Amino acid sequence: MNQERVCLDCGTPLQGRADKKFCNDLCRNNYNNQLNSNSYNLVRNINNTLKRNRRILEELNPTGKTKTTRKKLTAKGFDFDYITSIYQTKNNSTYYFNYEYGYLLLDNDEVLLVKRDSQKD
Repeated sequence: MNQERVCLDCGTPLQGRADKKFCNDLCRNNYNNQLNSNSYNLVRNINNTLKRNRRILEELNPTGKTKTTRKKLTAKGFDFDYITSIYQTKNNSTYYFNYEYGYLLLDNDEVLLVKRDSQKD
């Protein structure tokens, strides 16, 4: 019943503690990086898109409230599929937010850019 234990990453025989799973830190790090790489890539890519959207909204909205066009946002690389929250007003207007910067889609390809007042939250 004395089964030989091997490193989960490289497969070399292990010596030492009974609960040891890796032969060294390099193997432990490599194993965990491989295990989590796909989910981390997805999350990192989504976060990068959200940050880029926020940066674009911040750049185009220096005063806190301004109008632009959907075409300008798209030309700068804005992705309308990624938002952090939605705010619905009493008159059924829908604001889409990337962190504290948001936008309201208007008629004729226009977009109203706003900045949420951080003191109200």
